[in-house]
Amino acid sequence: MADAKEKGKAGVCMLGAKKQKAWLSDQSFAKKFGFDVVDTTDNGYELLALSFDGTVPSFAQNAKALRIESKELTIYYDMQCPYVYQNIEMIKEYCDTNGVPVSLIQVDTRQKAKELPCVFNNWAVFYNGNFETVNLLNVDSLKRILKV
Repeated sequence: MADAKEKGKAGVCMLGAKKQKAWLSDQSFAKKFGFDVVDTTDNGYELLALSFDGTVPSFAQNAKALRIESKELTIYYDMQCPYVYQNIEMIKEYCDTNGVPVSLIQVDTRQKAKELPCVFNNWAVFYNGNFETVNLLNVDSLKRILKV
């Protein structure tokens, strides 16, 4: 926090959830240091912030949409997690073998991140236009989503 203040930032924020979700920090720690929930989504995510100047951030409206136009399996990902590459390869192989149309969209720019249709850590799966999960998939979880 000292670093953010020294650099003249408006504050610090973090992603949390009403009910603890995989790969997210437990926000009770941040709340002890004065972070407050400043925005929420319908699927349980919370934006926590510690403002230095009274301003507060919010989720972009598109991040609250949880829907896309495409009906095919669509996965947004970035390469922060070392398991993403092997997961992408497994999904490509499964979809190629089983004739499942898939769009794999790497989120590799700030602009792409700003345009996402959901809260995003490093992975988001949509099918039939609906948000499904932020969890990496194995073949069984992929089949459940596809209802195979």
